[in-house]
Amino acid sequence: MKLQKLFFLLLIFCFTLGNAQQKLSIFYKTAGFKHESIPTGIAALEEIAEKNNWTINATKDAEKFVSELSNIDAVIFLSTTGDVFTEDQQEKFRKYIENGGNFFGIHAASDTEYDWPWYGKFIGAYFESHPHIQQAEVVVEMPDHPTVAHLPKVWKRTDEWYNFKNINPDLQVLLQLNETSYEGGKNGEFHPHAWFQEFEDGGKMIYTGGGHTAASYNEPLFREHLVKCIQFLLK
Repeated sequence: MKLQKLFFLLLIFCFTLGNAQQKLSIFYKTAGFKHESIPTGIAALEEIAEKNNWTINATKDAEKFVSELSNIDAVIFLSTTGDVFTEDQQEKFRKYIENGGNFFGIHAASDTEYDWPWYGKFIGAYFESHPHIQQAEVVVEMPDHPTVAHLPKVWKRTDEWYNFKNINPDLQVLLQLNETSYEGGKNGEFHPHAWFQEFEDGGKMIYTGGGHTAASYNEPLFREHLVKCIQFLLK
């Protein structure tokens, strides 16, 4: 009987472990421009997490954020701007990624930590400028990738379209902007809008340039894009 009881308890433990909720952390500190869409974005991500049985928390406190990384499956930088970390906090975040942590950058995550070379290499490109909000054509470059497979080949939507600098030419580009479809593009024929990277020393990241407007987070296709990006990281 004791062996049967032990076996039963072991089964319960394994079932509980296998069904443990995956944990996400939203970081939204701004040391530069503060996007008005951040509260809407947080609310949308919280709804997404609830529907997918993920645990999620949000903070703009950098020390609180880095101190909890050991328990987090993926982090989301939601329109962070400027220098958001001290050197000690940078080191903790870097170690999280290099130990297999996962990262999802939304919109102004590329407008962050310009003086930290590691982050620049990690994020894949830095924000440089943007024209006025307008409709543009977003072209799906990797239609079989799960994060964009639900999108039309040419996705027409309205948002703020970033021009980038220091673009890593080896990015795995998911979405690209067609600069002939709007005014103010400055990157030419190679104008990545969403991309991902996987690192040999652990961790992977995905970035999407959309999400400046609050309306973005109520668009079904954009919202599903957010879901698929998080699912990609958590697999």
